[in-house]
Amino acid sequence: MCSSDLAKLQALAEQFMATNAARDEVTTTDSGLQYEVLEKGTGASPNAQSNVVTHYHGTLLDGTVFDSSIDRGQPAEFGVNQVISGWTEALQLMAVGDKWRIACPPHLAYGEQGAGDSIPPNTSLVFEIHLIDIKD
Repeated sequence: MCSSDLAKLQALAEQFMATNAARDEVTTTDSGLQYEVLEKGTGASPNAQSNVVTHYHGTLLDGTVFDSSIDRGQPAEFGVNQVISGWTEALQLMAVGDKWRIACPPHLAYGEQGAGDSIPPNTSLVFEIHLIDIKD
C-alpha cells in the first residue's frame, strides 16, 4: 500500500473518530477509545489478568463485518490482555452484563500494520461487545 493510501486511511479514521466523539452518548477516554453504553450490566469488572467470555461483532467504518462471534453462534473466551489495546481498556471499564459499542482509533487497534487481508493499516474499528462472564 502506498503512502498516499495510508494517509487517506488515517484521515478517514480521524474524521470518523471526531464525528463519533461529538455524539452526546459517546464517551472518549484519555487514550482516544470511544464507547457508548447500549445495555447496563450489574456484575463485576475484569482486570488485565482476567479471562472473559464475550459476544461481539466487529466492523470496518463502512460496515463490513470482519469478525463476529455472534455470526458464529459461539461466544469467545480469551484473556483481557491478549487482545488489541482498545479491547483491553474497554473490557476493564465494563461490568458483566454490559453491552457497549466501542470505536478504536488505529493506534488502539492494529495500527500501521493492519491485520491480514481484512483490516487495512491505519483503520479505526467499531465493535459491539457484550461482556457475558469473567472466568478467573
